Amino acid sequence: MKLLVLLQFLFSLSYLTTSQQPAAPSPIPITTTPVLDIDGNELQIGLKYTILPTQNGSSTGGGGGLALAPKNRPCPFYVTQENLESSNGLPARFMPVDNKQQVIKLSTDVNIVFFAATICVQSTAWKVGGTDEITGRRYVMSGGMTGRPGLETISNWFRIERYGNGSGINNNVFYKIVFCPGVCSNCKVVCANVGVFNENGKRWLGLNDEPLAVRFKKVLN
Repeated sequence: MKLLVLLQFLFSLSYLTTSQQPAAPSPIPITTTPVLDIDGNELQIGLKYTILPTQNGSSTGGGGGLALAPKNRPCPFYVTQENLESSNGLPARFMPVDNKQQVIKLSTDVNIVFFAATICVQSTAWKVGGTDEITGRRYVMSGGMTGRPGLETISNWFRIERYGNGSGINNNVFYKIVFCPGVCSNCKVVCANVGVFNENGKRWLGLNDEPLAVRFKKVLN
């Protein structure tokens, strides 16, 4: 009888210990959904695209495509949204962390690089800068490094996500750019949308609660 009671106690203790173990984290889903341009075609690696705002889905109040401009000093350049709605901005290329990909897919880490020349001796790849001492904001700027995923390049990776209620038919597909890199499994990153800060008549991209809703237009030349 005592042996039976002891066995029951040990079984209960084993069950309690096992049930209190934390559940294993769910694996990050791997998406195969491609990002589409305004013509409904998949974004291709190596091709150039302009990044344009949608006519709705954003509270920035208009504006044109994305480009580079100096902010407080000549260098580095910061990513800006052109004020003129007719402006397409600068062409950009998207470089995925998986260099075997042929198209850009949703929710995968990519480098974004403007196809342009500046007076600054640095790359035109995007990166998220540190907290600005004056505004307390984090802006998107040039000078990022492409490739080499890991701790040293954590600020250079972005993702493209679906945004809004677009039906998925050609130019009704809306997207947003987010900063939520997964290239460093041991790094703690605060994910955020990439939106627009309106400052003294200028529109600067940075980490913002309100995302900038965008579309992608293939550059033909």
